Amino acid sequence: MRRWIGIAAAGLVFLSAGLFWGLKSQQTTVLTVGVYAGSYWETPIGDCYQILDDAIALFQQRHPDVRVEYASGIPTDSYSEWLAEKILRGTEPDLYFVMPEDFNLLASAGALEQLDGFMAADSDFDSSVYYAPCLQAGVFGGGQYALPHESVPTIMFVNKTLLEAQGIPLPDNQWTWEDFYDICARVTDVEKRQFGVFGYTWLNALYSNGASLFSEDGESCYLADDKIQSAVQFAGELDNLNGGYTVTPRDFDLGRVAFRPFLFSEYRAYQPYPWRVKKYSSFEWDCVCMPSGPSGGNVSELHTMLLGISSRSGNQALAWELMKLLTADETIQNELYTYSHGISPVQRVAENREAMEMLMGDIPGGSGFSPGVIRDIMTTAVSAPQFERYNQAMIMAESAVAESGGQNQQSRILTAQREINIFLNQ
Repeated sequence: MRRWIGIAAAGLVFLSAGLFWGLKSQQTTVLTVGVYAGSYWETPIGDCYQILDDAIALFQQRHPDVRVEYASGIPTDSYSEWLAEKILRGTEPDLYFVMPEDFNLLASAGALEQLDGFMAADSDFDSSVYYAPCLQAGVFGGGQYALPHESVPTIMFVNKTLLEAQGIPLPDNQWTWEDFYDICARVTDVEKRQFGVFGYTWLNALYSNGASLFSEDGESCYLADDKIQSAVQFAGELDNLNGGYTVTPRDFDLGRVAFRPFLFSEYRAYQPYPWRVKKYSSFEWDCVCMPSGPSGGNVSELHTMLLGISSRSGNQALAWELMKLLTADETIQNELYTYSHGISPVQRVAENREAMEMLMGDIPGGSGFSPGVIRDIMTTAVSAPQFERYNQAMIMAESAVAESGGQNQQSRILTAQREINIFLNQ
């Protein structure tokens, strides 16, 4: 009898424990986050989850009844497909990172929750903490659908060794198209397989010439605009210096090319030893802002990693709180300078003394990037337009420019502009 009483007592203990943990699990809210492994900027980094883990730890201190979970090990180049599959199945995370090239599609498909209501109702949130171009990267159709987590502008790599061999000083951050063309012309020697620039396109020129290819609402294309055609012509003139030779990335890597547009993250990652030696060991190099066109400034394209909330999430209020931590908390944003290679979209972080010391520590010899220069780059940078048919319209515009041979063939360009406008307004 005592044996059966003991078994029954043990059963009651296990039952009580089960009920306790069952009730406890019902009280615990699980918030899910979508994140990729590695660096979106394709640069070597250490612990790719450290920033997220630190934000989660801080978040859970404030919300002890919430457990935050994320799936680790999703490669960067597979993340978009992974997220799309989750959305199709209706199992997407509550909060997820949005790659720049995916934002238009996700916003237009209704996968992202509009954030304007959260922003207006939250007295602790101030959108002015971000650089305006970074915040604009998350705008679609006039509404805010994502917040910026990390930004990277485009800058110009300069082969210092090649310029010094030609007796040419390093250009400063206020240089112009005229300066750029002059240096490229002096450096180019087709017989020696030595060239001025690789990878500079009419789009790079467009941004620095004060032009916009599309209207903000995505209903009009301005391909025939004089500023844009000047950009197309300038890029064509640079290409003509090569005498029909197609300059390749290998030419640049071997030290045969003076200039190449690159992301700022590449500059930060590959300036310090030993990565500098592994990547570009045959020449000394530095970076400057993009050259300015006659109607523009030293402006470049901005790439921004975003965070968005699922429109189907049942935990949107909690997702908003974690999103604020990841994108606006200065302590968390400061960690970008330790665990990543971008620039914080938060102005106070990007320009404060501690952050600049970290930045300059990463890029020895890069004295050209002071707080003032960083401010100028980030406040004037331009993000690609955000509207539903942008990708296809961009393909049409690039095709038209390619068919024109980089020349100002007015009739062909006007026809292409009309075709794109018809497409945009269908």
